[in-house]
Amino acid sequence: MDKLEKIFYLQKKLDDKIIQQRNVEFDLEIWIEKEVLAIISELAELLNETNFKWWKNPKKIDNSAIKGEIIDVFHFVISICLKVGITPQELYDAYLDKNKENILRQEGLTEKKGYSLNE
Repeated sequence: MDKLEKIFYLQKKLDDKIIQQRNVEFDLEIWIEKEVLAIISELAELLNETNFKWWKNPKKIDNSAIKGEIIDVFHFVISICLKVGITPQELYDAYLDKNKENILRQEGLTEKKGYSLNE
């Protein structure tokens, strides 16, 4: 089992435990909505770890807290993957494909306009 497979496995165990213990079940659309709202909430917590509030005195950035919030976001992303049937291999492959596409966009080598500095 590779690292990404282990992450998916552990997330599935956690999701199953929460569903069973809290006796919750939703259809796929509601699950996705709930997971996306959870991601938004975690992203807000991540943002609160920065100094975006210009009306407040700046604080020292806590890298540990930032890392924790990023992992919270990742938990929900993996949970959505599980619910829609994305496997670790599919996630990996899709990431590689999208990364390649993003590089080509930045270089102005795709039909999609608005990314290249040379436009």
